[in-house]
Amino acid sequence: MPHAPQHADVDAHTVTDADAEAVSGVTAAELDAALRGGPFHVALRAAIAARGLPLQRVQHHLSRHGVKVGVTSLSYWQQGARRPQRPESLRAVRALEEILQLPDESLIRLLAETDGKAAAGQPTGRTYRSFLAASDVLEKLLVELECPADDGLHILGHHERVRIGDCRELLERESQHIVRAHRDGVDRFVAVHHGDPGCAPERMSVRALENCRTGRVRRHHDTGVLVAEFLFDTRLRAGETFLFGYAVEDGTGGASHEYVRGFGAPGGQYALQVRFDENAVPARCHRFTRHSAAAPRSGRQELAVGRHLSVHLVEPRVRSGMVGIAWDWE
Repeated sequence: MPHAPQHADVDAHTVTDADAEAVSGVTAAELDAALRGGPFHVALRAAIAARGLPLQRVQHHLSRHGVKVGVTSLSYWQQGARRPQRPESLRAVRALEEILQLPDESLIRLLAETDGKAAAGQPTGRTYRSFLAASDVLEKLLVELECPADDGLHILGHHERVRIGDCRELLERESQHIVRAHRDGVDRFVAVHHGDPGCAPERMSVRALENCRTGRVRRHHDTGVLVAEFLFDTRLRAGETFLFGYAVEDGTGGASHEYVRGFGAPGGQYALQVRFDENAVPARCHRFTRHSAAAPRSGRQELAVGRHLSVHLVEPRVRSGMVGIAWDWE
């Protein structure tokens, strides 16, 4: 199964594994943590991955329990794009607890907690995705762009700036990269952007900023995914370095609550700056890390919004996993 390119620029809003077989390395401890802390879609994804079941097999087991659920619905449930709500869907969740050998009420409880947070107007958190394993949608878009698993680039440095607008929306992000080719002939970079809930990828735009030009762009409305290639004006030889930059203009989603970056392999320096509009300044900000999509957050550190209305983090050398900044509006 093709994966996202090793260094495709997958932002935290980026897609995760839609299929269980795409996730690897979910330990018993990570599954236990996901079942305790949720949210529902993360726990479901971790449980399916831990059992090593493709979604087609999960669907087959559900049908043997007299419950009909499509593979697409299962995919959306574990992405966090949709939630089980109808009586038939709730029957499926209870059946999943048995099929996946989970404690009784473990998934139903998480689903109820998510409902409670939503009713109280609290953010339920983003869908965290494994950087190297694509969802069905992302996989198809990458196949369309003929994107290999290894793009031939090693990231030496990545500096990213995110702007939050006056309606609390993710307005824009800019990325500056320093890369080194580890094979001959590399002449492009593929970036992936995943908007906030309610976004409209068809109204997003991308632009090349420095030493590259925009190539093909693919969008998927239901999941909020945009994939774009940025073409270099030269073919790099192995060992050569290159600098380039690009931007994604979004501004189409609802209130943003965090920005997360996933790394599938160790790399160089990563710096993230989030700048807020003067009419939309959060009450609190903090940075955090996450070992994997199923693991709990750790490394929390409060960040003060300065007079320039921004916060930032710097990772001198990134490791496999996730790092991000989250904020509360109230």
